Amino acid sequence: MPKKRSIKKTGFRLLVVTVVFICVKLSIDSDYSDSFFTLATSFYYLSGVLFFMVSWELSDWLIDRHLKKDRFNGLGWISGLQILGKTLLVILPLIALCYYLAIFRFSEFIELDTTNPYLHFRMDFSRALLIAITIVLSNLFYFSGKVKTNLHTRMIELEKEVLASQYKSLQDQISPHFLFNSLNTLTSLMYEDRDLASDFTARLASCYRYILDNGDKDLINLDKELAFLDSFIFMMDVRHKMSLNIRTEIDLRPTEYVIPTLCLQMLVENALKHNYFSNERPLSVTISNDDTHITVSNTLRKRSDSQTSTQLGLKNIKKRFSFYTGTPVKINQENGLYTISLPLLKKEMEKITPLQILP
Repeated sequence: MPKKRSIKKTGFRLLVVTVVFICVKLSIDSDYSDSFFTLATSFYYLSGVLFFMVSWELSDWLIDRHLKKDRFNGLGWISGLQILGKTLLVILPLIALCYYLAIFRFSEFIELDTTNPYLHFRMDFSRALLIAITIVLSNLFYFSGKVKTNLHTRMIELEKEVLASQYKSLQDQISPHFLFNSLNTLTSLMYEDRDLASDFTARLASCYRYILDNGDKDLINLDKELAFLDSFIFMMDVRHKMSLNIRTEIDLRPTEYVIPTLCLQMLVENALKHNYFSNERPLSVTISNDDTHITVSNTLRKRSDSQTSTQLGLKNIKKRFSFYTGTPVKINQENGLYTISLPLLKKEMEKITPLQILP
C-alpha cells in the first residue's frame, strides 16, 4: 500500500511538472511549431523534473521533520520561512551548477543559443528560482491546511476518549466495591484502634473529595496527584498491612509538572489487582522518577485465578498522554518487575486541552 501511494505521488508530480513546463515553454517561445522536439527542450524538461522533484521531496522531508518535533503549533510563518530557506539553500547551487555547465560548457552539444550567455544564464536561473519558491510555498500551504484538519479531527476524537476515560476512572473509584472494602476496613479499625480509624476516615474523605473536585479535569498538578496518592497508599497499607509495601521516591519539584488525573492511582491499583501477595510474599510497588519519566514499578507475581486483562485502563492512559507529548508511555517487564514509565509533562501543558476544539 505505501509503495502504491508512492507511485501515485510520483506520477502526480511528473504530471504537474510536465504541465508547468509546457505552459512556460509556450509563454517563452512565440514560434514553437517544432521546438518541442529539440535537444535543448529535452534538457530543460529533464532539468526541470530534477529541480522540481528535489524541491518537492526536500520540502516534504523538512516539513515532516518539523511536525515530528512540534506537533501542536503546526506550520507557522517563521517555520515556513525556515523550511523555504533550507530548501533554497540546497536547490539553488544545483540550479546554478546545472545551467552553468549547460550554457558555458556544453551549449553546442545540447544546441543552446549562447549569443548572450550571461543574460541566458540569469534568465534561466531566475525562472527556475521562481518555480522552486512557488513549489515550496504551495507545499507549505497544503501541509498547513492538512495539519489543521488532522488536528481538528484528532482533538474531536480525543475529547470523546478523554471524557470516556474520565468517567470510567471516576466510576471505578466510587464503585460500591471500593466503598464496601473501605467501610469494612473502617469498621474493624473502630474496635482495634480508634485513632487509626479517625485517620482512615479522614483519608477516605480526602480521596473522595479529590475525585469529586477533579474528576472532570484531564490534567492535574503533580503535587495534588501525589497528595491524593499518599492518602490512597495509606488506606491500602492499613487494609493489607504487612502484605504490601508501597514506596514513593519522587525527586523533583512536583509543582512544576502536571499529569492526567488518577493515572498514578490507577497503575498502583492495577498492580494490586493483577498480582498475588501475602504476608509471606509481600507485594512491592515503587513510584519514582528520572529526568524525563515518572515510573510505577511492582514485583510481578500474576494471580493464577485472575481473568485475562483487557488493559483498557492502560490504553486510556496511553491515549491521554499521546495528546500532550510525542514521547510514548513505556512498558517493561524483566527481572521479575513490571514497570510503566509515564512521560513528565511540564506545567505549561495545562494550556493545551482536548476540550478546546480548533475553529
